[in-house]
Amino acid sequence: MRFVETLQRASLLATVLLASGCSSLNEPLTRLKEATGIAPASPAASAPVVAAVPVATAASAPVTPVEPEVAVSAATQRAYDDARRAMAAGRHDEAEKAFRALTQSHPELAGPHANLGILYRQAGKLPESAAALEKAVQINPQRAQAFNQLGVTYRHMGQFVKARAAYEQAIALDPGYAAPYVNLGILQDLYLGDRAQALELYGKYLALSPAGDATVTKWVADIKNRKPQQQQATLAKKEQP
Repeated sequence: MRFVETLQRASLLATVLLASGCSSLNEPLTRLKEATGIAPASPAASAPVVAAVPVATAASAPVTPVEPEVAVSAATQRAYDDARRAMAAGRHDEAEKAFRALTQSHPELAGPHANLGILYRQAGKLPESAAALEKAVQINPQRAQAFNQLGVTYRHMGQFVKARAAYEQAIALDPGYAAPYVNLGILQDLYLGDRAQALELYGKYLALSPAGDATVTKWVADIKNRKPQQQQATLAKKEQP
């Protein structure tokens, strides 16, 4: 039964990650726990566009960017939106080629680097994923979503200290962003062995999830009922992009 549950959670993780995408050139990464689709398209491309499409905290509740974004040309925005749509449709080779081209023509933009990081991770290219996401947060260090994604990649690489730091930075940047709380809880629960900290983080995540989350609620009950020798029995849980 435990093995079956592990497989189910791994399947959920794969489904969530495949839906992920960066919705704006300088504001990476849709909050997929609250909104499982891509954020709305950018404004019409009849004039230079400021890449400021907000990330959704709920299905219809946008967040204003922390600071003004970099203005880009209409052609650049169209190229970015086309790449994002290809990624959302599962045309990953096409999306990777387009985002790579944007990183070369516009290296000052964080979004293409962040999306490349996601695509590389999906392809199992973890060092490349880390490098791309590290570049994204270097360019724009104010984006909690990019730090959260970087934490997921570090966790896949077994770099747990770095993963914890990335999740903590995401929380510091946006305390109302639910995903890094559950991801840091997973890290503390399964990899760092701190049940008390995991319970606290899961609780904060649930407090930020008005619709609730039956899966995480089950994890909380599991920790409370778990005997010490069962601490390491669960091998995978669902991370949140």
